[in-house]
Amino acid sequence: MKLAASILSADFGRLEEQVREAIAGGCDWVHFDVMDGLFVPQISFGVPIVASLRPRFDQPFDVHLMVKRPESQAEKFIEAGADLVTFHWEATAHPHRLARLIRESGRRAGIAINPGTPVEILTDLLEEVDVVLVMSVDPGYAGQAFLPRSLGRVRRLRRLIENAGLPVEIEVDGGINPTNARSVCEAGADILVAASAIFNPRVSPKAAAEQLRAAVRAGT
Repeated sequence: MKLAASILSADFGRLEEQVREAIAGGCDWVHFDVMDGLFVPQISFGVPIVASLRPRFDQPFDVHLMVKRPESQAEKFIEAGADLVTFHWEATAHPHRLARLIRESGRRAGIAINPGTPVEILTDLLEEVDVVLVMSVDPGYAGQAFLPRSLGRVRRLRRLIENAGLPVEIEVDGGINPTNARSVCEAGADILVAASAIFNPRVSPKAAAEQLRAAVRAGT
């Protein structure tokens, strides 16, 4: 299991410090939730945040574009240092074209689907991507509760990938916490994204990341 720390809930006044703490606790990736106020209600941050952190970290940068017309933004984030660029199936008319552009740029391509989008819609796209991101909340806000039916969606997606014989990873984003992390992994997830479960005022990012990893290991 890979753990991706979403900086959406981090204290931006101490951003580098908080990311370092999360990595010290076992986070493998740094996750950037980019929001444009159009595809989702909120506006978050853009290219300068990714570019400013890139020289400071060796960990993979996982950029999740929650924006309309992601094809107009992808190359900018690649230039800023993204290792994986994920865009929403619902946000572009030409997902195959964008996935190929990302891969041709030497980066990994990911495609995300909202909770209301059937996972089966990706059947003909799986060979074009490296990661499928299953949203387990409606995108746009940190701190939302995990939608339990997401477990069934992850299971169905895992079967699709295995039947296709492809090395596509499943990433799950939204409401991940120590209570549900193990069940999400058991359903077939390879990568867990956590925002408020890692960056919150109750516990340090290091301790929070350690708790998530311990929850996944419990019973193994």
